[in-house]
Amino acid sequence: MIYLDQAATSRPKPPGVAEAILAALDACGNSGRGTHPEALAAARAVYGVRCQVSALFGGQPERVAFTPNSTAALNIAIAGALGPGDHVISTDREHNSVLRPLYRLRAQGAAVDFVRADRNGQLDYGDFERLLRPETKAVVCTHASNLTGDVTDIGFVGEFARRHGLLFILDASQTAGVFPISMERDHIDVVCFTGHKGLMGPQGTGGLCVGPGVELRPLLVGGTGVQSFSETQPAEYPTRLEAGTLNSHGLAGLGAALEFLEKTGPDTIRQHEQALARRFYEAVRDLPGVRVYGDFSTAERAAIVSLNIGDEDSAEVSDQLSERFDIATRPGAHCAPRLHRALGTEDQGAVRFSWGWFNTEAETDAAAEAVRILAEEAR
Repeated sequence: MIYLDQAATSRPKPPGVAEAILAALDACGNSGRGTHPEALAAARAVYGVRCQVSALFGGQPERVAFTPNSTAALNIAIAGALGPGDHVISTDREHNSVLRPLYRLRAQGAAVDFVRADRNGQLDYGDFERLLRPETKAVVCTHASNLTGDVTDIGFVGEFARRHGLLFILDASQTAGVFPISMERDHIDVVCFTGHKGLMGPQGTGGLCVGPGVELRPLLVGGTGVQSFSETQPAEYPTRLEAGTLNSHGLAGLGAALEFLEKTGPDTIRQHEQALARRFYEAVRDLPGVRVYGDFSTAERAAIVSLNIGDEDSAEVSDQLSERFDIATRPGAHCAPRLHRALGTEDQGAVRFSWGWFNTEAETDAAAEAVRILAEEAR
């Protein structure tokens, strides 16, 4: 199998991840629920990962809260910071993990506007100023599109938010661990991340890193292991946002993945992935009947290439790639409805190829050849 669906979940995992999970299954109790050795082992493991995550984003360990994924983190951030009467600016590039919480917020009495994407998926950054209102409270946007791989200029967005006193909530699902993210430099108030993509950890891990002075209402309340007689969720971070037992076993695996990431170097990983995506793009861009989506005039983009072949349904093309060539891709709408409307691919969808650290040039060339064959057959 040539696995080119890394934007959905990374595969394979780095050496040491599975071993760390198995070791935690044997050694760890419940973090924060006791002082016996097994509970303390879990607590130390979890705190270690908080430190790793905070170092990655330039945050504070005690303000890293863990969730099962970035969807949960985004729900916590959006519902915890915003409410009826607030106005939010987002973009057409967003995943449903941002869109649906915003639409629910709108149904509750908030207002939401979107920076437009053009036919090639590019944002009109002038819209940020044009959409600004007196009641605007936050900007919520993705760092990189999971459909096209185009990267949002978060330096621009962060400066816009800082200048107008707005919260900046960043969806780093496609970039955490691969692209440099500095909460201080980019004026980011909350970074939401998932563990199973660029961080190369296990599924069921993720979280949010909350900047100093940012107060989020808890989305879930319940057991925390502390202040058991209080009728309300503890106010202190990270307990405020972590109701219930954490996935200590998965977080141990995430910690091992972050060790691998630090040792290998995020820049090295990003450059390798980008080189493979560029190699594929150059091989397929001029094939008759093939249309590629996104802006490839810049090298700074996520390692994603989405395309269509003529009028062929994207699911059919992806099935052919899997069944005939043993290549894993992702077809369809990719939970990015607004961007598909902008691209004009609502009905057809798109076939997404995405690369990771363990992919090779040989795999990339085989995928390009498969696209060439399918494009020739479709003519």
